[in-house]
Amino acid sequence: MRLSAAINSFKSSNLISWKTTGKLQQTLAGCIELSGKTLHSGKVSKVKIWPGFAGEGRYFEFHSNLIPASIDFVRESLLCTTLCKDGYKIRTVEHLLSALEAKGIDNCRIQIQSLDSEDTEVEVPIFDGSANAWVEAIEQVGRKEALDRCGNNVEKLAPYLSEPFYVSRNDSFMVAFPASKVHISCGIDFPKVPAIGCQWFSSAALDDSYEKHIACSRTFCIYEEVEHMCSMGLIKGGSLDNAIVCSAIRGWLNPPLRFPDEPCRHKVLDLIGDLSLFARSGSRGIPMARVISFKGF
Repeated sequence: MRLSAAINSFKSSNLISWKTTGKLQQTLAGCIELSGKTLHSGKVSKVKIWPGFAGEGRYFEFHSNLIPASIDFVRESLLCTTLCKDGYKIRTVEHLLSALEAKGIDNCRIQIQSLDSEDTEVEVPIFDGSANAWVEAIEQVGRKEALDRCGNNVEKLAPYLSEPFYVSRNDSFMVAFPASKVHISCGIDFPKVPAIGCQWFSSAALDDSYEKHIACSRTFCIYEEVEHMCSMGLIKGGSLDNAIVCSAIRGWLNPPLRFPDEPCRHKVLDLIGDLSLFARSGSRGIPMARVISFKGF
């Protein structure tokens, strides 16, 4: 079971109730525009993020097609999170959505385009493999209260968990417990890659620690798996500039790491982005719970 299936199980579990956070929905105070090379296709794409109306949430616009950043539109894909609607695909959305969720941007229109106008799928730029570029851009333009199309503000809701939730596949699992605050823990285990090994990282994901300890953590890969991934048409745009690469024999090929447990911190970054897909109508996606994930959910 992949993460999308786990979140769908969570969504349909009848253990969730939506309650006010005591805050109002937010959006960007200005427009963000960034472009760069993508990880898997290797193409260049351009992203413009516009302020959005309260109650409309986060959604992508690609060739005039609107694709909500929702679990309802997730399709299974290797090594990235992909949204799909009416034959159009947006790939590798997790870093951008992680930054938007953590920074409290509840409503926005994410206009994305490839340099090839004939493409029916497009990918979010990878930059240095972290969420830093998005966080810095959000900080630069700022945040403001979102208003609906009638000029009214809207309360921000959050999903609350009423009972523990558990889902697993083999030795991978995700478990969530009711809590008064959001807390996320991720574990990874690479016994054949000693430089990584078994790691755990925990964070109160929506506080200031996101920028300092999570957003700057880069995606990683195993050097011995690169040729196989390339043969599958993946990581065409991958390089030592947008990922940290570890060899089972030689260790890290492009040190230094930003943190000793940077790979595990990046998994928390990804998980925040994926959980953001649980959001609806400008609500928060991450549930009010202690969430624990192990080995790649």
